Amino acid sequence: MIEVLWFVVFVLLLTIALAGFFLVVEALFPMRVEKTRSAAQRMTGRSFMVGAVNFLFFGVIALVLFSIGNSASGVVKGIVLLPSLTLTGILLVGLAFGLAGMVQFLGERLFPEQAAWKRTLWSTFALCLGSSVPVAGWFLLLPYVALTGFGGFILSFFSKPQG
Repeated sequence: MIEVLWFVVFVLLLTIALAGFFLVVEALFPMRVEKTRSAAQRMTGRSFMVGAVNFLFFGVIALVLFSIGNSASGVVKGIVLLPSLTLTGILLVGLAFGLAGMVQFLGERLFPEQAAWKRTLWSTFALCLGSSVPVAGWFLLLPYVALTGFGGFILSFFSKPQG
């Protein structure tokens, strides 16, 4: 029983932290988050496929490099771990911007009458609570949203501005 209570507290604290994170990312990089949201909204299926393919490809490369670096020693370990850490960092940045764009997209759909910061706050809570559902949230909803956002982030660099 106590484990369940700790899990609930952890999810709530993580949700509050993510809401703050997405608010700051949207405040510091409004154009990139908007382009990511727009690409994910206009091309949802393509965004998911691009995100899944790229995340799997670069994720496997990073894992192989980590594995090689783990079995190496000395200078070779440092030389191999640097690209693997760089790839992992790039993947995490892409996921952060992708999730920020998807939170913005969800906020526009779920809470269209709210102010922008309230939409971000409430859509983050909705996404976190939906993703905390055992099995369906963990293995279906969260990967779908994350990979769609990641693909939207990648496609945002190649899409033409709408005018």
